[in-house]
This record gives sequence, structure tokens and C-alpha cells, in this order.
Amino acid sequence: MPWNMKDYPESLKNFDPLVKKKAIDIANALLGQGYSDQKAIPIATEQAKKWHEHASKEEKDEFRAAPDPQKSDRHGT
Repeated sequence: MPWNMKDYPESLKNFDPLVKKKAIDIANALLGQGYSDQKAIPIATEQAKKWHEHASKEEKDEFRAAPDPQKSDRHGT
């Protein structure tokens, strides 16, 4: 099931909004590649944390300004 910033896995509830946005974006991409929810969520969470740790301020600012992930992104729903 694809997610957005208002409807996302409970495990992302307490995340920094930028990390949450990145995790949702990554998870939706994984779903589009055929991953199950159960596999996509932990992979996306770990990758989003790593991205946030290593991304430059400019990368973070660009991603923050980008449109929020939508349920229809990358998977045709």
C-alpha cells in the first residue's frame, strides 16, 4: 500500500518530518518495484536515516522543498 505524509506506517510516527518524507518516498519506490509492505518499510527507514545523516544541507533543503510523496507515485494506484 503506497503512503503519503498524512497516511504512513505507524513506525514512522515519531520521525523527524524530513526523514519521514524520505522514508515514504523510498518505501513507495520499493513498492513500485514489487517489494511487500513488510520488506519496504524497514529498508526505507534505514536508507532514510542514512540519507539524512550524510546529505548536505543543500540536498536536505531541495528535498524539503520538493513535493510530498503521493500515494500514486511510482506504482500506478
